[in-house]
Formats: sequence, C-alpha cells, structure tokens
Amino acid sequence: MTSRPRSRPLTIARGALALALSLVGPLAASAAQPTAVVELFTSQGCSSCPPANDNLTRLIASRHDVLALSFGVTYWDQLGWKDTFASPVYTDRQWRYARTLGHSNVFTPQVVVNGRADGVGAGTGEIEALVGRTARLAGPEVRVSSDAVSISAAAKPDAPTDVWLVRYEPGVIQVPVKRGENTGRTLPHAHVVRSLVRLGSWDGKALRLLLPPAQGSLATAVLVQSAKGQILSAATL
Repeated sequence: MTSRPRSRPLTIARGALALALSLVGPLAASAAQPTAVVELFTSQGCSSCPPANDNLTRLIASRHDVLALSFGVTYWDQLGWKDTFASPVYTDRQWRYARTLGHSNVFTPQVVVNGRADGVGAGTGEIEALVGRTARLAGPEVRVSSDAVSISAAAKPDAPTDVWLVRYEPGVIQVPVKRGENTGRTLPHAHVVRSLVRLGSWDGKALRLLLPPAQGSLATAVLVQSAKGQILSAATL
C-alpha cells in the first residue's frame, strides 16, 4: 500500500481554515446589510391597522435579514385619537410612495418593501409573501458606525439618490388607546421610527458622511434611496 504524504492533513486543515475565513467576512458584513427594507405606514386611530402591526412584530422576530420600520401617519388623528408616534414627515414619505407606486391616494395599513412593491400587510403571511416577491437590495455596500456612514463606489445611479438616516425604537412598545376607533385596546408597535433625516446625496462615488449622536437607546439605520422610490441599499448599527 502506498502511503500518502504526511503533509496532506496539514494542507487540508489550512485549506479548511482559509475557506472558513473567506466565509466569515461576507457573513459579518451581511449581518448589518439587510436584504430587504419593510416599511409599515400605520395609525393608532385606524381600526384596520392592528393586524398589520402584529404581522410586522412577527416578521422582526423571524427574519433577521430584514429591516422592518413602523411609521405613524397623521391623517387619522381627527378621528378622536392623535397617534403618539405620528409625524408629518412620515405622512409626506408615504405620499411620495403613492406617487412612485402609481396610487392616487394614501391608505393604512400599507406595507412597502424596498420602495418597489406594496400591499396592505394585514393578512397572515402577507408581508412575508411580499418580501419574497420583491427583488433583494443590490446597491452599494453601506457600513455604519456610531459617528459616520460609508457608502462604497458603484455604478452611477440613473436618478438622483438620497442618503437617509433613520432612528428607531429597537423593541416593541405597547400603546393604550383611550379614544377613537381603537378605544380600550393596547396596541403593539415594533421598530417605531422616531426620526427621519436626509443626510445628503450619493452619485456612485465612494462617500462618507458624519452622523449625529443617537439619543437614548434609539437604533440607527441608513437607507440609500433613489428619487424614483427604490431603496438600493440599507445598513443598521
């Protein structure tokens, strides 16, 4: 019987280690680079919204590759209960989606995935199905630190592209509603957006932008988004 060279096990071990190290890099990078961004436009004054709120909470628990965000809108505040998280900035964002997605009006609940596709999101599994049907994020690499965001060079976008800073509550907040359509109910709200600020624009060249300090325990996300509505890339801290 011919014996094998004694160095072969060491060669195999080195090869296995090299393969493992080559996998660690992409996995570590992808942990902060979501494959999809799910935005829920909701209102505490809307009786149709609680099922969508629940579905977003379940999505967050089951999909760690998805960045889910909850935006409170203002146009149901006149029904007797003013949404405690709503902002005209978020209502404006939903109207921009209405225009880019071909809607003549806004509605709640509404789920928008990667700025490319939307639905109501109240049915069981509806948000997951929408994520599955929507193209994954495939834009420039985005890395976020506590004080800056770096965006890699990539093909020049075909439309003006903005860089958005999102600050949100990382957990679930239970809100008792005392008036309006949801009187007497306590509604869960997950990943509630507290601030949305345009940091600047990206033109395909490598870019670094400074970030203001986060307040309290708020989490940080950065979105690279075309003026046409599509989200090209996202990252979280």
